[in-house]
Amino acid sequence: MGLTFVTEPVSVSTPATSANLGPGFDALGLALTLYDDLTARVTGDSYTVTVFGEGEGELPTGPDHLVVRAMLATFDEAGERPPGVAVECVNRIPQARGMGSSSAAIVGGVQLARGLIKGGLELIDDAAALRIAARLEGHPDNVAPCLLGGFTVAWTEPDGARAVTLAPAAGVRPTVFIPSEVGYTASARAALPPEVPHHDASFNAGRAALLTHALTTDPSLLFPATEDRLHQDYRAPGMPGSASLVAALRAAGVAAVVSGAGPTVLALTQVPADFAPGAHWHSEVLGVDDAGARVKGGMVEHAERGPVAAGRTS
Repeated sequence: MGLTFVTEPVSVSTPATSANLGPGFDALGLALTLYDDLTARVTGDSYTVTVFGEGEGELPTGPDHLVVRAMLATFDEAGERPPGVAVECVNRIPQARGMGSSSAAIVGGVQLARGLIKGGLELIDDAAALRIAARLEGHPDNVAPCLLGGFTVAWTEPDGARAVTLAPAAGVRPTVFIPSEVGYTASARAALPPEVPHHDASFNAGRAALLTHALTTDPSLLFPATEDRLHQDYRAPGMPGSASLVAALRAAGVAAVVSGAGPTVLALTQVPADFAPGAHWHSEVLGVDDAGARVKGGMVEHAERGPVAAGRTS
């Protein structure tokens, strides 16, 4: 028996994210209160995308668009594609800045596809949605907080990605410093060595564990908890402005890190009022999104989330 697709438009808001958070390379992520708004409806014969805002006039407008690619992968997981879909994207997350724009597109596509299938949120549950999104993105650190909201710890098992979501402590108020230039994950990853010293790996394991405690229980420990030896120093030559800003913020006592693959810089503790990042940086104080990418419209509303990994969410 085939799938039934809804005729009403379906929409989803996908939050920006910051991954790594210093020591939690490819594992830790945080959802932020900056959103792309996506809407889709089933049509007769083609897949089209209209983009407003970030990426307008630059991103693909057909099946090559990342939102559509994620929708098609999700439809295929469910077993059937509709004849066509019209997608509208209102993008606010900066493109190629280390704030999860690609993950927002992927998660948005997965969620739109789930919403366009009658009963799709049950047919493809959050655990399956995370696996699809992580498979498309290549790693789960950004897609997990985008899908689930809050502070997430993600990992990959033989059958795919898994994650737990944790509630950040009250008072965690991220500030992002967004530069005018772009950065690309592929080039940032190319800067990383194939091996690192054992003492650096041990250092990061301890700091990542401490960061989980600091973010959820004791923000006074965020400064030491955000120290990193696995990726930021190796990437610094490719983004000297970001490295300099992180150093300046940390010299001022701020728990600052490169956001994801950069070049955006993330501060997790209060930035002094008189701190001046420079003319090439735009700063924004954001909250932590605790909802993730919610589906609205059609014949569904987003179901209450259960854990997507063994154990319980908290």
